[in-house]
Amino acid sequence: MAQHNETGKQGEAAAVRFLQENGYEIVATNYRYQHAEIDLIAKKGKLLVFVEVKTRSNLSYGQPEEFVSYTKAKLVMKAAEHYVFAHDWLHDIRFDIVAVTLAGANLRINHIEDAFA
Repeated sequence: MAQHNETGKQGEAAAVRFLQENGYEIVATNYRYQHAEIDLIAKKGKLLVFVEVKTRSNLSYGQPEEFVSYTKAKLVMKAAEHYVFAHDWLHDIRFDIVAVTLAGANLRINHIEDAFA
């Protein structure tokens, strides 16, 4: 497996742990709809959170969250809309980014709530 794929998997695992430690229940991972994918779908009370996880092993080119493009955000929103209707979700939703930096043994997580607003 390519190194960037392994880094991404480590980042997603770290994001899952972080969210669970902060009271979120993970309801889906890698949810796909057409060409769109949502990395994590989490629930906290009556709030459903669609999470894009971005992981970097160094910050030479910028912070991980800077790599969530407008196009990616639109695809996540499209898949989220499908999920909401397919699961008859009638409560609030939010779009977050969990930015993970894996630099050697150091792990840094930046949780950005309401990132697509």
